[in-house]
Amino acid sequence: MNILSIENIEKTLNDEPLFENVTLGLEEGEKVGIVGKNGAGKSTFLRVLSGDIYPDEGNISTARDSNIVMLEQRVDFPEGTTVEDFLYLSKNKNIEKLKRYNKALESGDERLYNQLYSEIERENLWDIERAYYALLTDMGENIASDRRMDSLSGGQQKKAAIARAIALRPTILLLDEPTNHLDIKTIEYLEAWIKSAKIAVIIVTHDRHILNECCSTIWELDRKVFYRHPGNFSEYLERKEERLVMDEKEQARLKTILRRELVWLMRGPQARTGKDKNRKDRIYEMQSQLRQVREDKQKEFSSLERRLGKKILEVENISKGYDGRTLFSGFSHSFVKGEKIGLIGDNGCGKSTLLDILSGILLPDEGTVDKGVNTQFGYYDQLGRNLKSGKTVIEFAEDISKRVRYTDGEDVTAARFLEIFGFPPSKQRTPVELLSGGERRRLYLISRLLSNPNFLLFDEPTNDLDLETMENLEDYITSFPGCAIISSHDRTFLDITVDMLFIVENGMITLYPGNYSEWKEEKEKEASQRKEVVIENPQAKEERPRAKKGLSFKETREKETLEKEIEELESLIEDLEASFSSVEDGPLGSLKERTIKYEESKIALDQKTERWLELEEKA
Repeated sequence: MNILSIENIEKTLNDEPLFENVTLGLEEGEKVGIVGKNGAGKSTFLRVLSGDIYPDEGNISTARDSNIVMLEQRVDFPEGTTVEDFLYLSKNKNIEKLKRYNKALESGDERLYNQLYSEIERENLWDIERAYYALLTDMGENIASDRRMDSLSGGQQKKAAIARAIALRPTILLLDEPTNHLDIKTIEYLEAWIKSAKIAVIIVTHDRHILNECCSTIWELDRKVFYRHPGNFSEYLERKEERLVMDEKEQARLKTILRRELVWLMRGPQARTGKDKNRKDRIYEMQSQLRQVREDKQKEFSSLERRLGKKILEVENISKGYDGRTLFSGFSHSFVKGEKIGLIGDNGCGKSTLLDILSGILLPDEGTVDKGVNTQFGYYDQLGRNLKSGKTVIEFAEDISKRVRYTDGEDVTAARFLEIFGFPPSKQRTPVELLSGGERRRLYLISRLLSNPNFLLFDEPTNDLDLETMENLEDYITSFPGCAIISSHDRTFLDITVDMLFIVENGMITLYPGNYSEWKEEKEKEASQRKEVVIENPQAKEERPRAKKGLSFKETREKETLEKEIEELESLIEDLEASFSSVEDGPLGSLKERTIKYEESKIALDQKTERWLELEEKA
């Protein structure tokens, strides 16, 4: 069943058309990935679908009772917002209904209160807040409701935004770069949720693993036009290649016809007839249709002039901790030329701290870090990305280096290097201070590469990169002759660029000789083997003490107590429900007190009933 229809929509921002004549449909339960270059208009398109902004032309219609929820790329909130406040900042219709209910309760508007209470009860919206905190817990965060959002890390803020989006019970969920700032464990949790969800999802992401595993359709935004490709990301690449081949044939046909027509035009017609005019118009129309189907494929490039010495970087028994908590200890490694190492671990485990120590920005609590004389770091860190400069993009880049060396000995200009990493000539004269946050981070990444390093330290380099720019960065790293350590949540990126891993967990750093997929497969195999039932010989089975069945004395008493408490709660809930026919104060308190007591009693009843069922099943 079609639940979202998009008919001939167009949108222009800053006098620049982003997309035109877009006609698409979304089926119930369909998972769609949107791909395209940075700045093409993907985020704007999601905002149009969400209703946050309106299209200039065309119509968008949804199925009855649709609930569209959007996860923005940035997590925004006013100063002083708590984790609980953040949930109620949403403009979603379910949250608006709960807020209207609370206002009716405070104002004593009995008619509106009864109406909203019935709707909320029928739709079970009381459960939204509980689901919000439960989802945060599932993602490994036990955050107090009164904790301020600005005291949370970027990863924790993103988790709160994801938990809110899911808790709002969308029928259509729009996700704009949901994996930014998340660790791999949380990304895998989100991926599993998307795959199992019965709702429709539209996701803008550069995470090729999610596009492959979760999406059944790809919408590609290319030069103002949307193309629909059935299948996942791998199938999209095949279909895109087929489309490009067809486009190339069409362009070749146009050029052949134009050559013949231009010869006629240069000869000049004998008479100015209407037929001649029509023919000229067709020639001009064909000329306007000429375009380059593919962009020029770049050669491999790298930093070759600065050579590594015999000693590159030697780390001996380093440790680091904060506030009495050890991040890692006893880590030693002697780096060898050409090593490409991935750095993985949960948010907050110490990955960025390790990179700071290796680069010399931070000292370890114990141990030594000995850098070779010729070792020059190119460090893309978490702090330096918010760069400030009064210069234009091209001036900023050329101040670092005017040229970059290709592996075959040729040079490329700084301007061309900027273009490779997503800054077209039209953008290069823009002042740095006018760039978006994502563009500044991308420019900072380029500045690290232009500095002619021979040892790369990358802390989440793929955030804010489109797929094409990411592939160019992958080419750079794989052809880079020096060393590289890359902390990234992008599993496909790690598989392509690294051949070993540093795993930070449980206060230790361990080395794994392989890429992420190989490590993950080995971990899953070990977990599977631990779950296997071991078949023992009958004699050993008989000698083992027989496990006790049924309830212990303590559990029996607990079950009896629960039965009484459940009966009392059910009776209280009945009394409270009967009391809601009047807004007058009564034996059970004021209307507000009764409502609070009613909601608390229902939660307590659910919890006690669930525990009683566990004991009953065991008995």
